[in-house]
Parts: sequence; structure tokens; C-alpha cells
Amino acid sequence: MDDVDIELDELELVAAAAGYHYYNSITRQPSRSSTPKRSGFLSELLSADEDVCREMLRMDKHVFHKLCDILRQRGMLRDTAGVMIEEQLAIFLNIIGHNERNRVIQERYQHSGETISRHFNNVLRAVKSLSREFLQLPPVSTPLQILESNRFYPYFEDCIGVIDGMRIPAHVPAKDQSRFRNKKGILTQNVLAACTFDLQFIFVYPGWEGSATDSRLLRAVLDDPDQNFPPIPEGKYYLVDTGYVNMDGFIAPFPGTRYHLPEYRGANLLPRNANELFNHRHASLRNAIQKSFDVLKTRFPILKLAPQYAFHTQRDIVIAACVIHNHIRREDKSDWLFKDVEGRYVEELPDLDENSDHLAFQIQEQSAPGFRDSITTAMWNDFINKWDEW
Repeated sequence: MDDVDIELDELELVAAAAGYHYYNSITRQPSRSSTPKRSGFLSELLSADEDVCREMLRMDKHVFHKLCDILRQRGMLRDTAGVMIEEQLAIFLNIIGHNERNRVIQERYQHSGETISRHFNNVLRAVKSLSREFLQLPPVSTPLQILESNRFYPYFEDCIGVIDGMRIPAHVPAKDQSRFRNKKGILTQNVLAACTFDLQFIFVYPGWEGSATDSRLLRAVLDDPDQNFPPIPEGKYYLVDTGYVNMDGFIAPFPGTRYHLPEYRGANLLPRNANELFNHRHASLRNAIQKSFDVLKTRFPILKLAPQYAFHTQRDIVIAACVIHNHIRREDKSDWLFKDVEGRYVEELPDLDENSDHLAFQIQEQSAPGFRDSITTAMWNDFINKWDEW
């Protein structure tokens, strides 16, 4: 009987210990089945003034919540035991919107470096997966920016957008650096982009070495169906600069004629001939893509530097940034960065490879001059006879 009593006492002690451990687990630690809570930093941020949220998240609160809803409803991200989707997205936006280092984000959100890195990559993949939906051709109807201007309509009524290259600093292994050096010796990736006159991106093709010319990128995209360049509707076209070939679907300015808007100032304000008039209006419309680039890089300064990520991650960051750029444009027409570029000319940075593809210029005048000439003639006749607006 004494042995039995000893066994019962031991069982009671074990049961008591197990009960104590269970009690502690449910009172002192968050349950995995419970809804995760926001971090203290994010809660303060989302309850702060709109300007504070805008500065940290690079967008207004309602735009941020809408993007969270999209990612949650489509199952692209999920809340974890310790990090809600809102916090995951905020971490990602803090990094690309301020080029913050992992250690800074660790301190701010009170998570380990591994947790920060994991959620950054998860959000990057999720946002990139939205590119097919968010980067699309606009309607085939004439854009309002053209339709409502006597300077552009009806001459450019069939224009659907603008194409140009954007060079972004790159971090690449030593063995690849010679290909990625531009003419100034800076390591860059060349990004081919197309945008609408509403400043939304239609197509983005990052990852090319900085030494590649813009015309080479465009030819590579058009020759490779796997790149999924959106088909150009019959009779429609993009505006391109003098680094590209003037051909069906792509209208370039007249080479050897002043083009950039700063060249039309002071005593040289008015065009002296039909080609100059065409080039001036072409440049005015084509500035839409410079505005898009300006807004994109201002919102996400990580694109102005060479982040210490693997190159495929640097490439994906460009795509994700363009997706978020389009999301903001659709959800918030009064966004402060878009408002800042409205109605003003964004200075175009000199193309480090401009005039480098001599083949483009040799072909340019032989490819499709007729359509451009007909636009130029109609434009010049109206300019001479009506003189309403130039």
C-alpha cells in the first residue's frame, strides 16, 4: 500500500506540473489560433496624421488598406501568428520607400532579421504576381490628354503611350560588371518601360545590362514572344525618342532637328519649320514617361541606389514598384507625387547611350516616314493658317 501511495503522489505532481505549464501557455503567450495583433509601431503609424503615414508608407492610408485587402482576399499573403499582412506590407514599403537596412527595420518593428527578410521576399513575390493585372494596355480610344488639346488632337489621336529606357544603379558580381557599366563607368541595369499619358505603366522589362542601348532592348522584346509585350492594336502606335527606329507602331522625332523642350526658349521659342513643330509637340507628349520615372524614383528611392540584393531581387523590385505605382494612380488621383508633376515639364536626364546605335538612324528614314510626314504636314498647315495654339 505504501508503494501505491508513492505512485499516486508522483502522478499528482506530474498532473499539477502539466496543468501549471498549460495555464502559463494560455495566459502569458499569444495563442496561435488567435488573431495576430499589429506591432506597436504600425498601430501608432496608422493612427497618426495622414502626412506621417504618407511619409513612411509612401501612400495614403486608404490606398495602403486597399492593397492589403487585395493581397489578403486573393490569398497572396496571409496573417501569421506574429505578423499581420498590414505589417508585412509596411515592412516592405519601408525598405523600398526609404532604402532602409534590415537592422533598422528590426529595431522599428521588433522582429528578427530572419523574419524581416522572409516577409520582405514574400511581399515582393506577391506584389510582382499582380503585374499581369496591373500592367495593361489602356483602352483603344483616344487618351483624354490628347483629345482635350488642340496641340495634339487630331494629329496624335492614335497614339496609345510612350516607350523609353530607364537606367537604375545595379549591384552585380565582379564577373558581370563589364557588361553592366555604362559610358560613365557606373554599374546600371537598363529597364525598358512603356506608359500611358495618365502616367501608368503598361509594360516593364528590367534586368538588361547598362551597356545595352534602348533600341536593342526594344528589338529583343519584339523578337521574343515570351516577353509578352502587349500587341499594338492596328493603326495605333507609341512615341519613342531618337534612340529608336521610326517604324510601324513606333513614331520617333525627326533626327538632326532640335527636340527637347528647353531648346525652345527665349529667342528660339517658335518653331522655324514643320519638323521643329512636330518635334516640339512630340517631346511635350513624350514627357509623360519622364514624369512617370520621376514619380517612381521619388516614391521609391531604392531605385536611385544599388541595393545589396541578388540581381534577380533587384530586377523584381523594379516590377513590384511599378505595380504599386499603378495601384496608387488608380486609387488616389490626388496623390501628392502625381500632383507635383502635373502641368510641368520634367527635365530629361541625358541618355548616356544616345546616338550610340547608328544602325537605328540609318534605318529610321527608310522604315516608315510616310505616316510621320502626313502628321507633320497637317500640323504645320494648321499652325500656319489658324495660329490658335502651338
